[in-house]
Amino acid sequence: MTRQFGLKVDKSGLKGIKPPYLVIATHQGFSDYYIAPLAMFPRRAMYVSDMEGYAAFGNWLYRGLGCIPKRRFVADISVIRNIKYGLKKGQAVFVYPESRHSNVGTTAYISSEMARLCKMLKVPVVTLTANGSYLANPFWDEEHTRRVPMRAKMELLCDAERLATIDQQELQDLIENKLQYDEYRYQQDNNILIKDAKRAEGLHKALYKCRCCGVSNLMTSGGSSIKCGGCDTKWELTEDGWLVDDKTNSKTHIPDWYEWQRGYEIDNIDGLSEKYEVRVEALPNEYGFVDLGNGMLELDANEFVLTIDGKRMSFPHWIRESVQTEYNYRGKGMAIVLSTADCCYYIYSDDKRFQPTRLQFIGEYLYQQNR
Repeated sequence: MTRQFGLKVDKSGLKGIKPPYLVIATHQGFSDYYIAPLAMFPRRAMYVSDMEGYAAFGNWLYRGLGCIPKRRFVADISVIRNIKYGLKKGQAVFVYPESRHSNVGTTAYISSEMARLCKMLKVPVVTLTANGSYLANPFWDEEHTRRVPMRAKMELLCDAERLATIDQQELQDLIENKLQYDEYRYQQDNNILIKDAKRAEGLHKALYKCRCCGVSNLMTSGGSSIKCGGCDTKWELTEDGWLVDDKTNSKTHIPDWYEWQRGYEIDNIDGLSEKYEVRVEALPNEYGFVDLGNGMLELDANEFVLTIDGKRMSFPHWIRESVQTEYNYRGKGMAIVLSTADCCYYIYSDDKRFQPTRLQFIGEYLYQQNR
């Protein structure tokens, strides 16, 4: 799975370090699932994994591979117990604090509790950082694989002795700084050219708001370009990862556009009150999805409310660090996922205002405001 990318793993910063230890890893894209066990070889490890993997591949196989089940952005003490069990058995345990594939090749929100977890576990902390995984299969178009060189680095971040004395906030800062990445900077700094004819197809799912006229949800993409249906401005995604405006010939860094959208949503969040007609599928366990039919999703400054057949479920912002986004989950289109300790609710809508990236921005901001 990784040979076509010429994966090289640097483990020079891990000499003399043996499990048990906690591995905190970046999570750019699908290839991370193959990079991690290759980086650990010849040792094996355990992996905190989302419940959808169990549904896709089966409980027996996933547990046999050493996976620990978790629902994204839901606090679960049983996950902590399973991590401690794995460490007690002398294993390395992987966690992916971003809890999602990267939307535009930059680091997603990292839980503010990572340092607390590390100090509680009292084992060495190791990081695994990778480059190229997002560029090979960007989240907005995972169907088409681009051949790009992949590099990974595994190194000790904090040994057990230092872990006992380091300030929790200092450790949190170390973790967040170590996991920072920008795949488009990596592409440009290493002169990587992506010549795929469909290299921009799907990009409008992440860049939904026109940078020129400011209109939302009229962006389309195809081939190597992205276009606004409101002002007809078109941007070409160059082989070296820039978006070039066809009117001004100016260059735009894709993560800058993405963060500009976030800033706009935060600045205009006052009076937030929205409703969407939705269709819902539930994932209660590893046996698969249950179609719950149609419902209503409401959003305000305090919570998401999902109503199905008269049953009202509240998802307060303060308990959920982010909103899980899906750009084309199982070929069914864009969705968000709201979870409880017992079930994941996959929520789809045909409403043109329903934009998962925007709802993610809002959810992350309101978590910070409400926690």
